[in-house]
Amino acid sequence: MKKHFLLYAKGMAMGAADVVPGVSGGTIAFISGIYDELLRSIASIPEALVLLLRGKLKDAWQMANATFLLVLFGGILTSIVTLARVITYLLEHHPVPVWSFFFGLILVSCYLVGREIRRWNWSRALSFLLGMAFAYWITVAAPVQWGSDLPTLFLAGAIAICAMILPGVSGSFILLLLGLYSVVLGAVKELDFAVLGVFAAGCLVGLLSFARLLSWLLARWRDLSLAFLTGLMLGSLNKVWPWKETLSWRIDSKGAQVPLLQNNLLPGHFAEVSGQDPQLLLAVLLAAGGIALVLGLEWLAGRQPADDGRAR
Repeated sequence: MKKHFLLYAKGMAMGAADVVPGVSGGTIAFISGIYDELLRSIASIPEALVLLLRGKLKDAWQMANATFLLVLFGGILTSIVTLARVITYLLEHHPVPVWSFFFGLILVSCYLVGREIRRWNWSRALSFLLGMAFAYWITVAAPVQWGSDLPTLFLAGAIAICAMILPGVSGSFILLLLGLYSVVLGAVKELDFAVLGVFAAGCLVGLLSFARLLSWLLARWRDLSLAFLTGLMLGSLNKVWPWKETLSWRIDSKGAQVPLLQNNLLPGHFAEVSGQDPQLLLAVLLAAGGIALVLGLEWLAGRQPADDGRAR
């Protein structure tokens, strides 16, 4: 029960991170010690479905590590349902402290993931730089406008869902870049099951395919893959920098203006431009709190038994 409770809590942390644009639940999975198991479990679902169709329910359950997935996704859904409004409110009314907390969380995560790389060489360094450049480009890229036809929505779902298990990249932000964020939200609001069904199918295909690919890469070229993921997280810090100047806006599903493109500022310059208190001391304290939380999660993960009941 203790193991399942901790897993459920990690799921809630992933869900809370997914609510924040620019923050990935995959980052939380990585720093809490469940990333590899999550990828293996998702990648095993197709084989589990084959066993299920053959009537081998117990074998299918074990193959998919279904208990792990149900507990984890239960925590994610609980967090999204219960914390979404709170986090949205905090981001709207207290953005600097919230972004500071996530900045500290991701910063120390870069160190912890990079520490797992056994040996650095030019190929690892190049992979790290490519990951960092890719994440930074995503955070500053101007939105494009994809079509809203069903094949395009399928492809968009397959791409956006990858961010769920890719540290440093936000699925909601990918949809914004593709110009489909309002389309998907509008379909949810209007219960357009044709659009939602095609988008969900794309998400399912993308999730299963990408989890298998990532799991294979980590098994075959672990150091190279970890270097790329570390670069992704470091590059994403540009998105979570607490002090920003909004350059352009977009209209959300409720008709309200929300920031689209933003420029990072130093705290002093932020105070001059916005006329607001940069809350520097509070920001530093909350960033330190994010660092402490990650180190605490790593300590808890290190105390868990290595054997999770599955063949590794």
